[in-house]
Amino acid sequence: MRSLIRGGVIVNEGRKFTGSVLVDDDTILACGPEVSSADANVIDATGCYVLPGIIDSHVHFREPGMTEKADMESESRAAAAGGVTTFFDMPNTVPQTTTLAALDEKFRLAAVKSHVNYSFFFGATNDNASLFSQLDPHRIPGIKLFMGSSTGNMLVDRDEALERIFREARLPLVAHCEDTAIINRNMKAFKERYGDDPEVWTHPLIRSEEACLASTMKAIELAVKHQTQLHLAHLSTQAEVELIPANCLHTITAEATVGHLIFSCKDYQRLGTRIKVNPAIKSINDQEELRRGLRDGRISTVATDHAPHLLTQKQGGAARAASGMPMIQFSLPAMLELVDEGVITIERMVELMAHHPATIFSVRQRGFLRQGYKADLVIVRPDTPWEVTADVIESRCKWSPLEGHTFRWRVEKTLCNGHLVYDDGQVDVNYYGQSVEFR
Repeated sequence: MRSLIRGGVIVNEGRKFTGSVLVDDDTILACGPEVSSADANVIDATGCYVLPGIIDSHVHFREPGMTEKADMESESRAAAAGGVTTFFDMPNTVPQTTTLAALDEKFRLAAVKSHVNYSFFFGATNDNASLFSQLDPHRIPGIKLFMGSSTGNMLVDRDEALERIFREARLPLVAHCEDTAIINRNMKAFKERYGDDPEVWTHPLIRSEEACLASTMKAIELAVKHQTQLHLAHLSTQAEVELIPANCLHTITAEATVGHLIFSCKDYQRLGTRIKVNPAIKSINDQEELRRGLRDGRISTVATDHAPHLLTQKQGGAARAASGMPMIQFSLPAMLELVDEGVITIERMVELMAHHPATIFSVRQRGFLRQGYKADLVIVRPDTPWEVTADVIESRCKWSPLEGHTFRWRVEKTLCNGHLVYDDGQVDVNYYGQSVEFR
């Protein structure tokens, strides 16, 4: 079936123009100002913006093993409602995605549960680099390395193991960089001063700039030594951003998360552990440098690090409360808010959230509105205020740090492989996405 998305402002590949997109089944036939079709089903996008579907290259959908918090069905619903047409899920599940069998099982689950497109990172450990040569480079985006403790305890902390991982990784290596020895030392000092569970405002002092910078510097050093394609996940400090070269999409690149871009340490007083994440949300100066990095090319991608927990698991302080927050449903409206504030242009936002993830991870035929590409699109309407309330949240955990916030931009429709998977508040739960292809 043919569809014509007509009359919207198309934002694609650095251009912004009024036009139409013609889709046949799951493929884009044409995109431009003069596109028309006599026999197509018309989707009127007048007054809206038409963007490539968002590629969120950093999520934790919790399945298998932690499905009381979330699963692929619930979180892909949230993705569709937020204009996200593709996600790449991280390996710190139960079991961890550190064997070929565990990787295959995730693909099996996604095929019957995910309402949008999907793929999965393989997880590096201290002793599984021998498996890297068996990974299918056309099936997965890369390898995830935790150079610091995080949910799932996948810390790689032996120098010889790190050397081998960087040497053997022929796929993009995505690194979570925090120095565990520094964090442990800081935690011990803060517990001695404040008790067994220091208040959440201490979290960015415990998981400190020093801890992030030391680990990030080590990752860059190893990547240069072994000529590894390195993508640094969720930078959180000014010092780290200053290390990153600008506009080098196939060497050393960096990600910022929506949470680190819209929140700062001043928000702990208002939101408490709802914004407790690893690495920690830090100072206003750090936030401002991350935003500068969006503009000048040192930050190449924006993702969510979407990581749901039950609210009961978010109780406590810096030691006891779980780290992570849900964000995928609201990432696009939040970034469009930064567009309105003049932080970035809408053209740059599309690069950060669609074009660059596709380029860095060598995604086949997605991430751009081009003839012959898969028809992944999102239609957003400006000047349509709406409030984030519990009843609109699709994530299984049913909470958001953005509850009570009023957005001006609204995701109106999401097309995944040409299928209208989200339409004016409703997700088509009978539709399932595709496994993404690479390279």
